[in-house]
Amino acid sequence: METMNSLKTTQEVAARFHELAQQEKWFDIQDEFFGQAVQSIEPTGSAYFDYAVGKTLVRKKGEDFVKKITAVHRTYTSAPIVTDNHFAVVREVDITQEDYGRIQIHQIMLYEVRNGEIVKEQFFY
Repeated sequence: METMNSLKTTQEVAARFHELAQQEKWFDIQDEFFGQAVQSIEPTGSAYFDYAVGKTLVRKKGEDFVKKITAVHRTYTSAPIVTDNHFAVVREVDITQEDYGRIQIHQIMLYEVRNGEIVKEQFFY
């Protein structure tokens, strides 16, 4: 799959990302597109997540949060906006999580693509 990813344009990565995001298959997105040195950047002082670098640590960050979700009330991910080697989506979640209770997160998620891989994700909320 990595050889195929190197041939994908940012538009193609974004289209496949959107397809998987609509199915809430976030770990499939990571498996298919995240580079080994991917960066995951949260807003300074985020109550929910820390900065992570590397595919394994970014995965663990997500798994640790997701395993504590006790209820999903609503999720939404917009279609991507693509330009050059970046794409962005709007993401909204309304969930109940063990550590925080019921929370709503409204964010813009920005992704950088290089050689068919996502090398950086940055969240604005």
